[in-house]
Amino acid sequence: MTDKRPPLPPFTAGTAREKVQAAEDAWNSRDPERVALAYTEDSEWRNRDTFLRGRAQIVEFLRDKWRRELDYRLRKELWAFTDHRIAVRFEYEWHDEADRWFRSYGNENWEFDDNGLMRRRYASINDLAISADERRIAI
Repeated sequence: MTDKRPPLPPFTAGTAREKVQAAEDAWNSRDPERVALAYTEDSEWRNRDTFLRGRAQIVEFLRDKWRRELDYRLRKELWAFTDHRIAVRFEYEWHDEADRWFRSYGNENWEFDDNGLMRRRYASINDLAISADERRIAI
């Protein structure tokens, strides 16, 4: 049995926005297992300078990420879409153990299989140090 993750491609403007919102909601849960279910078993990732393949590596990567990036809060915005692809811009805020705050900006390119699972995710991300009073995203 194959998992399906609606909305399914081909995407429309409305279903692409739904997919982006679902991703934002899942990532804000900070639950690596929940997030990983949106990806194919052999999903291919590039996240900054890290290259991953498969759900097991995704889960471990996210566990490590959210151990370092405390009080993580994310916003995603649809940038463009085609039948099986979506591009998003995003920003998220977090702090480290020393309570130094950061805003991370970037772009992601996503490619989906016919069942709505993401088979490729390529993320380019830049970090900006901010003060706690410069935060824009509520926890």
